[in-house]
Amino acid sequence: MTPRQRLLTVLRGEIPDRVPVSPDTSNMIPARLTGLPFWDIYLYEKIPQWKAYIDCAKRFGFDAFMDGFAHIRFEELGEIDRDEREAIVRRDEDCIVTRKYKSANGRIFWYDRANIYFRANPPMRGVPLGKAGVDFEPNHFETVEKQNPYAGLEGEALLRAAKQEMGEQGLVGVWCGRTTFVTNAEQIYKYYDDPEPFYEAADEYLKKSVKRFHKLMSLETKPDFICCGGSGTLVYQTVDMFRRLGLPIVKTISSLCKQYGIPSHVHSCGPEKELIRICHDETDLSVIDPLEIPPMGNCDLKRIKQLYGDTLVLKGNLHTTNVMLRASAEEVRRASRKAIDDAAEGGRFILSTGDQCGRDTPDENIRAMIETARSYGVYY
Repeated sequence: MTPRQRLLTVLRGEIPDRVPVSPDTSNMIPARLTGLPFWDIYLYEKIPQWKAYIDCAKRFGFDAFMDGFAHIRFEELGEIDRDEREAIVRRDEDCIVTRKYKSANGRIFWYDRANIYFRANPPMRGVPLGKAGVDFEPNHFETVEKQNPYAGLEGEALLRAAKQEMGEQGLVGVWCGRTTFVTNAEQIYKYYDDPEPFYEAADEYLKKSVKRFHKLMSLETKPDFICCGGSGTLVYQTVDMFRRLGLPIVKTISSLCKQYGIPSHVHSCGPEKELIRICHDETDLSVIDPLEIPPMGNCDLKRIKQLYGDTLVLKGNLHTTNVMLRASAEEVRRASRKAIDDAAEGGRFILSTGDQCGRDTPDENIRAMIETARSYGVYY
């Protein structure tokens, strides 16, 4: 089977030729492998993130499960702001600080947050101006000129380009939904002081997600799966918060996905055990990851498989620090074999990592994981 065929087989609940293996290289490893400063990827887009990810998957030969790196937006849905610009307001050898702005009637209106792009790390976005060390009114600035080779491609044209680039290496997912509306400590206080604005935002987002879903399904070139949830669902939100804010979105979008025969996916790092139970019992979700172990998460892969592996495809869960980053290749092989033993029986399992692998994860550890799936993950 090709990686694409293998992943689609698993998502249908059928048995593939072997366990698919899709380490969450996310964006740091692909950015490192380009050999460029990270700001060339994230700011200038000399190589878009989605292209860097696909190049990484092809380099290692894993079953690519690309969840939303290609930002598919539609002007008719109000998702593209053509008046917005980004400008460099400070730079040094290690970082570039930018601000976004709009112009109207000969005046510039600056956003009240900054973005910081680093030479060798992913960016920090939405940073308060004081923490970014910039003034509200910049003394000088340089408007960013993107160098994206796919510039001008939007909506279906961009999705088509990403799928053509991916080919048989794997699947291309597109975002349509979210599970998190409370994402920091400040918002927790705001929620308990006055939850109504959060309710209104979640209800409005659900309406927009339904419109977006039907737009995606109207395309000739469709996504391979739909990403309807994001990181850290139960980090700052309680289960009750999620039930009121995010669960209606997952229920609605996963139900629509089932009607249209397209898989739905939730990625949610952090504590996830209760989220998995809810998604299994109350939604039509197809696949969930990364099933992190303590201390960041609370998942026991073998137990999760026993409880929820009858309908949910489970994707996980090698520890990204203790195993992938710091352990030897042989230890990675042992951890991979244990994950396969714990969750592969009967299918509906993708060998992966517990959230994103760090930038400096040794290539040999990624290869050890992939090789173990190929040799040990075969169904008999």
